[in-house]
Amino acid sequence: MKSLAIVSLHTSPLAQPGSGDGGGMNVYVRELATALAHAGVQCDVYTRRTSPDQPDRVDVEPGFRVRHIDAGAHDLDKADLPAVVAPFTERLIQSLEQNPVDAIHANYWLSADAGHRAKHELNLPLAVTFHTLGSVKAALGDHEPVWRIEAEHQIIGCSDVVFASCDVEAEQLVEFYDTPAERIGIVPPGVDHALFSPGQKWAARQAAGLDSSPMILFVGRIQPLKGLDIAIQSLAASSTGATLVVVGGPSGEEGEAHLTDIEKMAVELGVADRIQWFPPQPHHLLSTFYRAADLCIVPSRSESFGLVALEASACGTPVVASAVGGLQTIVDHGRTGLLVPDRDPFMFAEAIDTIVNDELLLIEMGDAAARRAAGYTWRSAATRVRELFTRLDSRSLVDCR
Repeated sequence: MKSLAIVSLHTSPLAQPGSGDGGGMNVYVRELATALAHAGVQCDVYTRRTSPDQPDRVDVEPGFRVRHIDAGAHDLDKADLPAVVAPFTERLIQSLEQNPVDAIHANYWLSADAGHRAKHELNLPLAVTFHTLGSVKAALGDHEPVWRIEAEHQIIGCSDVVFASCDVEAEQLVEFYDTPAERIGIVPPGVDHALFSPGQKWAARQAAGLDSSPMILFVGRIQPLKGLDIAIQSLAASSTGATLVVVGGPSGEEGEAHLTDIEKMAVELGVADRIQWFPPQPHHLLSTFYRAADLCIVPSRSESFGLVALEASACGTPVVASAVGGLQTIVDHGRTGLLVPDRDPFMFAEAIDTIVNDELLLIEMGDAAARRAAGYTWRSAATRVRELFTRLDSRSLVDCR
């Protein structure tokens, strides 16, 4: 494979993670494209134009370009994007005819829908990373439209390979979508160890303007899925008297309303003065917050992988996380952090107290977390992607028609 079209319709690798629709997927697309480019694969990332100021093409670095495609109004909500998949796909195909590639890698189901149509039009192999699965989210209590789940079934039925971040996600693909095991490729995401590595806690706190009191860190978009409400309830139930530092901004249709409800909850629970709010940070600055924290809390309702947990671990910070999805792979329960079943705030509080109130355990878990995270690199992810595409060369493309 010499060239690859990476489709990321609804969020750009150039966008700020932690706000709007920007999150772990932005980081994944950007870092994987960078690693592939360094390995000699020309990567063109196709994303929807969200501002008239965005140029048609941005050369990020040699071998890695971002191409903006017009499809609908610039300020469309994510919920309205299914209606613009068709014009996005049409222009994607036109661009690929002018700029041929060897394969397509689509990210998220909207991009996968576009990639599926482009595959048939151009006779190209299609790989898909879903990042979240509608059926899994629905099973965990989120509302997901039936047509999204039906689209995922159709896309999976015609994908030449589906990338799963870990064994848990691979099992979900089989359980919920009857995905043939031979068409699932495990591609663990990585972490940039040049940015995310252990450091002095006191220096990080000084740099971030934080004091020396116990500190719990929440990083992510503020939306019901990510569980900031659970983090605040856990803070109120904890015996540590810790400060909760929140780095992120409202996201999605429910984001602003959810933030208002959370701020009201914090007042009612008497912990509003123990919460410090920070806007979304450039990715390279997040390491300061991870190093400053005693632990990182990830109370998500679902996570296909959980890059925040991995980045925190790489910085030597223990993680307390929901026992869901890929978080069960990243957090080695009892060694690098603690996994909490049922998303019970009192169980989260107990886990927080167990770590923060035991200085030796906190140090031991942080050291173990950094050692475990060292095995995750974007170079390894890129190598695995290239291996999986190479295997496709030896077999016929899947055809759902």
